[in-house]
Amino acid sequence: MSGEGASFYSQGEEAITRKIELQDFKTGSLLPGTPRFTEYFELDWTISQIKDGEFKRIALQFPDELLQYSVPIFQTLKRHLRPGQDVYILADTSYGSCCVDEVAAQHVDADLIVHYGHACMSHPCRLPVIYVFGRQHLDVGLCAQNLVDSISKDLALNENTRVVLKLDVIYAHCAADVRDALVAKGIQVLYTPIPRRLEPATQTITSLTGVETSNTPTIILYVGPESFHLTNLLITHSFSTVYRYDPNTQAVITESTKTNKMLMRRYTAVQKARDADVIGILVGTLGVASYLPLITHIRATLKKAQKKSYTISVGKLNPAKLANFMEIECFVLVACPENSIIDSKEFLRPIVTPYELQISLQAEPTWSGRYVLDFNELLNEPIEQDENNSDDDTDRPVFSLMTGTYRHAKKYGVATPDIDTPTNSDSTTVVIRSQNNTVARLADSAAADFLSARSYQGLEMRLGEDAPGVLEQGRSGIARGYQDDHPGGD
Repeated sequence: MSGEGASFYSQGEEAITRKIELQDFKTGSLLPGTPRFTEYFELDWTISQIKDGEFKRIALQFPDELLQYSVPIFQTLKRHLRPGQDVYILADTSYGSCCVDEVAAQHVDADLIVHYGHACMSHPCRLPVIYVFGRQHLDVGLCAQNLVDSISKDLALNENTRVVLKLDVIYAHCAADVRDALVAKGIQVLYTPIPRRLEPATQTITSLTGVETSNTPTIILYVGPESFHLTNLLITHSFSTVYRYDPNTQAVITESTKTNKMLMRRYTAVQKARDADVIGILVGTLGVASYLPLITHIRATLKKAQKKSYTISVGKLNPAKLANFMEIECFVLVACPENSIIDSKEFLRPIVTPYELQISLQAEPTWSGRYVLDFNELLNEPIEQDENNSDDDTDRPVFSLMTGTYRHAKKYGVATPDIDTPTNSDSTTVVIRSQNNTVARLADSAAADFLSARSYQGLEMRLGEDAPGVLEQGRSGIARGYQDDHPGGD
């Protein structure tokens, strides 16, 4: 046992001094110090941006799959920057890695974030951001030819159809070449360049999707693998036909057939949210501009609908975390567009987006297929409150499509007794009193109601019933081998 224990226990020297071979992750042959490494991570461009901006404290944010390259990039930047320019590595993100982690960057008082890898391109709140997406190789000629062959039939049916080009950010460096190749083959395409740098948002923000909502028939050409970005594009542009060119298989796939199935699953989540009376507002981002006004907007909307809301920040979501909030019947996630749509099959409660919550609160939750994920568009979205929540008929039952029965919705924030207003004209105080002239309690504590209905409400305190135990010395040492301070101890 002592031999095994000694081999298990160490001072950590081996973990610190051990050399690790860098392994590639869908990035080709990337070895630090090679031209390919410098080109892929655009080190020369990054250094010039930092120098020109005269930034002093730079935070480098990496997703998990690129973390293995963080130290060589850090060493290269540090070697070429001026004295007084400090660089820090953000090894873990508070929420999704596609979002800028301004909270972690502020821990080191950074004045610039360099974001590596895939990005959702949500506007930051506090710090400027430089994006290094990576430069994955793409056969531009083959890509353009395969796309033209696939869409020629649809364009022949309708000459007025718009064609919009979208690319995964890792292929953004060759977007102009793809556009020119399509134009050379007779396809006029619209393309909005992806910005390489974003400043903190101080005013109304325009969407960076590059595809405006329009009644004109639209074909979207997407270049890249399957991703949350593609899912976001499909669900927010359900009226458009989407062709995806996969550079890995060099095949063109019609993705629009998946949209209806996704929307049907989301409509099911809307119906579950309609049956919920206690809503948990999950904070899924701290770096996307307008997230605070949106949370305030959701709170006010739920209060008007007489539903109880709790605001919760749990970091990265998992079923075990959310299962701790048993009194909450549905969650609404405030996150960037790419992290907003959660498949909640493994979760105990449904998770909806703010737009889906707004639909569930309508008098008639009809859905035309339109879908909104942009924060500013949600804030300007008109809401038609459910007339079943009106004060005129508080006991009116509501039919649930999930259970197939009628249910009585709970009302929170409403006093059950009558409200008496003091007759003193100089006083502005309103006191809620019952018929017995006692102050009434507002029925707005969902947690207290849930606790009172549980058979188990925690350990019994039994104050004054049990004699206190004798204080004894416990074990000492570490888990590798405890030491007993008295003979015969376990």
